[in-house]
Amino acid sequence: MNCVLLASADIPAQGAVPLGTTLVFSALLVGLIVSLALEEKIHAKKSIIAVVFALVCLFLANVFHLYEFTDHKFLVQLPPFDSAHGHTVELPVFIPAIDWGVIALIFGASLFIDITSKTGLFTWIAIKLTKASKGDPRRLLWFYGLMTVVFSAVLNNVTAMIIVGSLTGVSLKKLGRVNLLLGFLLIEGLLTNIGGLLTLISSVPNIIVGNAAGISFVMFFTKSAPFVVVATIGTIMLGAKMFGIAKLHSAEEKKEAELLVSSFDENDGIESSGFFWFGATTLVLFIITIATTSILPVIQDLGLSFVALAFAAIMLVRYKSSVDKFYRAMDWDLLGFFAALFVVINVMEHAMVLDLIGVGLAKIIGLNEVIGHGAGTGAILVSSAAFSSVTDNIPLSAMLAKILQAQGTASTDPLWWAVVFGANLGGNLTPIGSASTLVAVTIIHKNGLAMSFVRFVKLAIPFAALHIALATAYVLLFLA
Repeated sequence: MNCVLLASADIPAQGAVPLGTTLVFSALLVGLIVSLALEEKIHAKKSIIAVVFALVCLFLANVFHLYEFTDHKFLVQLPPFDSAHGHTVELPVFIPAIDWGVIALIFGASLFIDITSKTGLFTWIAIKLTKASKGDPRRLLWFYGLMTVVFSAVLNNVTAMIIVGSLTGVSLKKLGRVNLLLGFLLIEGLLTNIGGLLTLISSVPNIIVGNAAGISFVMFFTKSAPFVVVATIGTIMLGAKMFGIAKLHSAEEKKEAELLVSSFDENDGIESSGFFWFGATTLVLFIITIATTSILPVIQDLGLSFVALAFAAIMLVRYKSSVDKFYRAMDWDLLGFFAALFVVINVMEHAMVLDLIGVGLAKIIGLNEVIGHGAGTGAILVSSAAFSSVTDNIPLSAMLAKILQAQGTASTDPLWWAVVFGANLGGNLTPIGSASTLVAVTIIHKNGLAMSFVRFVKLAIPFAALHIALATAYVLLFLA
């Protein structure tokens, strides 16, 4: 449902917030990032860190009058919007700041996958894939890597990571290769953002920039697909080398692996054939519905979050008298972190921190006029990736799209693609760069593996550098 935030929802016009105020909130954003990087040293969960910064940001936002209240109330107008028939409701200022669609999507998809796993379906799929790999870890990595990219392109990054991450854990535990789980999950998390580049509707930045530039669905696919193919191959090969995911060489190793996987019974985890086929049917319907949400009547207005919650509810009916055990298993730390992070980003928008970033990026775009087209295009790709790694790439993409539109940039100009690639690939630099990488880290933690903010960055930098270098070369050499 659409709504309008009265008096306080509109972001202040350029110059309406003093530069000093903007710099104060910029410092808070830096403080949040540093605190998350030191998460283990300060012995605090990421949700608590984000909540503390969100509260401080909200308090200071009111001190600096970034939110305007009507009679000390923060009001939201619900449709219809005309004064004769419309009405308003009072909400705390932080409620509309949160992207409840993302929260509901993670909550619903996680619940759905968790309950569906009880049918034995994921064990069945994982063992089938493991058998197809003949026990070769490198081949299994290729299977799961390609599945991640395809799922991220046709579903969404978060759902893809939740599904593939669940399957990966089952496969590697059956193979006795749990030591490779960290590498698999990290590679899959990074590949979600590669897959998100494949089509116009694979990610929100794609939609924003594509619509602003007038890029069609077919054109977007034909332009981005070559990069996605090369980046996927490069990511899997680099990941296999970094994490020691080697293929089986000797005949003896291959024979032992084949003998091991031949002993696996994919039906072991199936307690009820009826429940199994119900789960399989529901999963297929879930994937189809998620993939076609944007064109389904009625459903397209309710969005992906509704689909995820609806399918979770369907599966919960099976355990209607004991649903609380699934609620207890939810990762509330992850959901709390996202909610608080959205509040922080919303305050940053009102404090014009993102506008300040946009001004800097606009000057970088201007380098095209001074030192050549390629220099400005490459710089904007790298810069937008850097900023997307620590801020929401959606408002950043919207801001850059407006700048390019205002300059009358042609739809064929590589600057558009620089923004697309930068906004998507920046998510691979830090664990908070995208929802899917954060979900990947959460799955890593669930499997009892250590992964701090700093360690993620250290491990991800070689991949991010590869992705950004490939993207820059591709945009300058083939899209210019």
